[in-house]
Amino acid sequence: MFEKFTEKALNVIVEAQNIAIYDHCDKVLSEHLLLALVKETRGFCAKIFNSYDITYERLAQEIYMTLNLEEFEMTSQIPFSEDFKRILGCTMDLVEASGNSTVHYEHLVLAAINDKHSKISQYLTNLGFDIEKSRPLIEKLVQRKVKKDFHPEADENKEEPEINLTQETDSLFDNPKSSKIFERAVSKLSTSDYEILGTEQIVSSILEDKDSDLSKIMAQFGITDEIFEDKLSKVQSRSAEYEGRQIVFTPNAFTAMSLALQTAKELGSSEVLPEHMILGLLKTKKGVAYNIFKELKINDDDLAHTIIKPIEKQMPETLTVLRLAKQEARRMGRGVVGTEMFLLGIIGEATGIGAQVLNELEINIRDARIIVEKIIGYGNDYFANEMVFTKRAKRVLENAWEYAKKTGKVKIESSDLLWAITTCPDSTAMQALEQLGTDVVEIREGIKKHSNV
Repeated sequence: MFEKFTEKALNVIVEAQNIAIYDHCDKVLSEHLLLALVKETRGFCAKIFNSYDITYERLAQEIYMTLNLEEFEMTSQIPFSEDFKRILGCTMDLVEASGNSTVHYEHLVLAAINDKHSKISQYLTNLGFDIEKSRPLIEKLVQRKVKKDFHPEADENKEEPEINLTQETDSLFDNPKSSKIFERAVSKLSTSDYEILGTEQIVSSILEDKDSDLSKIMAQFGITDEIFEDKLSKVQSRSAEYEGRQIVFTPNAFTAMSLALQTAKELGSSEVLPEHMILGLLKTKKGVAYNIFKELKINDDDLAHTIIKPIEKQMPETLTVLRLAKQEARRMGRGVVGTEMFLLGIIGEATGIGAQVLNELEINIRDARIIVEKIIGYGNDYFANEMVFTKRAKRVLENAWEYAKKTGKVKIESSDLLWAITTCPDSTAMQALEQLGTDVVEIREGIKKHSNV
């Protein structure tokens, strides 16, 4: 039987046996199973237990207050109690009913809380655990274990295309502030022996504008024009800039500006600002300028957060949409954000043109969530850290950027993101929209009506 158990589920059985051995019991009891389930909990079930403050320590205290244990001679071969066997049998029934070929941790949890003959439900209820409320959540995880381990938009066999910055260089000059920075940076080359623009010239040019908000933020971290130039004058080699092919930019400046472009899009801007350049540089963690930051003992995360904070205060629509999209992904136990999460984010943002268009098409967040859940199911993990976009989601964001620029906007709006979704007919977002009863033509007509495009 245990050959069908996943490693996570098998760890629960082994831990239950270990607890029984520690208790000097002659059988592995259902209480030992419950303790093991809480001790070995991971993913979405951990969130459920944590929401009721169900910890191993609290549970052990509750169980051992009422459980009378007689000591027996310790042995490595301890049989399962009748309660334990019954729960295992119910677990296998759940596995068969859900169409799974393997036994998952969630099957054990569901079988345990469903058991009416043991004291498991009583112990949990005494600690404030709401079984009736939690059961449907766990049932969803169990039902979606079949063919839901991978996101529909995950293209694992395809390599990520290399960003060709030479095709997007013009975008760096769209914003007047950024254009002036590059003009100053190029002029600095004429006073040096270099012909290729590096990160140090870019940062130096940013700091030269002492009255800008960004320069004031940098100064808070001890990065001033004078200090940076002093450190730069002591740099003996530019070798930190050359870790790849030579182009107009040094390789690390190339990477930093590529990341600046990506950061601008993710922060809802259709222009690359000086702030995006510094954020891109911090992401590279390489180069002359970054090395100077490290000499000044700058904390990357603190500087990035301080730069992003004013941008977040402006709350461009797309920034809100992407934040909501990540929340929706976490709610479904996903570590990646697909186009369907963009769709839920657009609806959840509620005030933008994108949400208005969908509202007029009678598409609401409740129905959209149900359809999305049917398409991608629930994952098995909770991701507290920053999540990544699927390749199709990146493509949609790229198309939204281009559409916003084409229509003369300085920020990407929810309508641009919704329009971009219609350009990817193979995306899960479009699948969801079609199942919700709309199509590309209706969506684009709605966007045109509200945007006057």
